[in-house]
Amino acid sequence: MIRVVVADDQALVRAGFAVLVASAEDMEVVGQASDGDEAVQLVSREQPDVVLMDIRMPRVDGVEATRRITSDARLTTTKVLILTTFDLDEYVLEALRAGASGFLLKDTLPGDLLTAVRVVADGQALLAPTITRRLLEHFVQRPMSGAVAAPPKWLATLTPRETEVLAAVARGRSNAEIAEVLYMSPATAKTHVSRLLTKLQARDRAQLVMLAYEAGVVTPGTA
Repeated sequence: MIRVVVADDQALVRAGFAVLVASAEDMEVVGQASDGDEAVQLVSREQPDVVLMDIRMPRVDGVEATRRITSDARLTTTKVLILTTFDLDEYVLEALRAGASGFLLKDTLPGDLLTAVRVVADGQALLAPTITRRLLEHFVQRPMSGAVAAPPKWLATLTPRETEVLAAVARGRSNAEIAEVLYMSPATAKTHVSRLLTKLQARDRAQLVMLAYEAGVVTPGTA
């Protein structure tokens, strides 16, 4: 069973997500939170597999709650799936930087949301939908404050092949797709991704995506 916590400050929305998740045979709701502080305490106690996290909540927002959860050594297996709306997309990048494993728009179809929970619980980054990809690229493309930073030191530690695999991950390719594009077996692709996660101390594929964009391994809009 995939154990899920739902965090949203709107009671009706929170209850709706909880009912939907509970309707799946392979999921159970182990708690609901109405703000970020309550979500952190609940997750610390229940240690769920996935947290459905709203962005804007009172006291502690979803970004800070995500940061606290992902920085807790006891919660390394807990994944955070951000729920957002179009007018809050400015927070998405910060949420991913805070350690979120992906994000969905709140008008996502019920079946797609359940699939997203399964994908994130399995350790994959949920960045595939075209519209969310465009939004992610839009915010990564915004110039950072100050001068253009030099390439990070970790980039020089990657082999050319690892850099190719990292770029493929950043473009949202699955292990099977990486294998096809880079002419390797799926098992080899999976091994490369696992090594990247370890070498870069990344929590999951979502963080690999962020690192790749911010290091300039890939740039928004490239094929």
